[in-house]
Amino acid sequence: MTFQQLTYVVEISKCGSINKAAHKLFLSQSGISTAVRELEEELGIKFFVRSNRGVEFTPEGKEFLGYAVSLLEQKQRIESLYGESRSTIAPVHFSVSTQRYPFTEDAFLEMLQQNQENRYQYTLKETSMDGVIDDVYDHRADIGVIFLTKLTEKIVCRLLDARELTFHELAAVPPCVYVRKGHPLTQLEHVSEADLEGYPYSSFEQAQGVAVDFSEELPMVSMRKPSKAIIVNNRSTAMNVLANTDAYSTGSGLLAEHLSPANVVTIPLADKDPVRLGWIYPQNAKLSSHAEGFVRLLEQSIQRSIAYTSSLHRQIVGK
Repeated sequence: MTFQQLTYVVEISKCGSINKAAHKLFLSQSGISTAVRELEEELGIKFFVRSNRGVEFTPEGKEFLGYAVSLLEQKQRIESLYGESRSTIAPVHFSVSTQRYPFTEDAFLEMLQQNQENRYQYTLKETSMDGVIDDVYDHRADIGVIFLTKLTEKIVCRLLDARELTFHELAAVPPCVYVRKGHPLTQLEHVSEADLEGYPYSSFEQAQGVAVDFSEELPMVSMRKPSKAIIVNNRSTAMNVLANTDAYSTGSGLLAEHLSPANVVTIPLADKDPVRLGWIYPQNAKLSSHAEGFVRLLEQSIQRSIAYTSSLHRQIVGK
């Protein structure tokens, strides 16, 4: 399969006729027909059928067109970015993929404020843990931010090893529950799994077939099949649900001043192993200068979040 063949198929779809496509491309009709036929034989499908009115694409042909157009657009974009005629300096690219942590957003904002590049494209993507791992493995992200627990470490690290990625710990913190201010659970200094019974459990949507070990929330046996469940897919909605209902969620419990809603607080979970927060990166690969800078900002941001969250815990206990 060649880009030339893809161009022929797309042009035929636009013109509705092999003859018109050949005329527009300054080629012979037989030449285009032969190239398209060879591609059909290679892929084992038929793109279109001919009629007196021109050509009519088959269902398989229509599906193929979508991919062909996308590939040709990507080719054009690559050529425009890296072609010999390009005279401008390429922008700096840096991408972060993270589970939904406010301290990562805080570090990202700090990076933007410190940035002195003339041209850049910075990306921050919040997604599930398996999504973060995929992004770093497929080079869609330079740095990934995830968490490990004693229960999930074995299976997650096995996947990281298989993909030649390394986890670098930033901090270990006690797991917490997230609730609204004034929630009945805020009367407690520590919360047990038994204390959570009867309250709605809010969690992030997970792709079908993904193991619970890769969930955003702290894995707990009692939460596998809660009697009341609220499922969301972004951090803003999750925080609004917590702030306006009696629902709760679980996780690191870290909040960021000025970024986390003021009416959501966290309470430590009793008798639970620490949550290990960290960043992932390809094994034996050298950090770029931008990645090194971002890791430093992450280290600073997570310490600020720990200090801020601890102060909120003291306020709850001392009220």
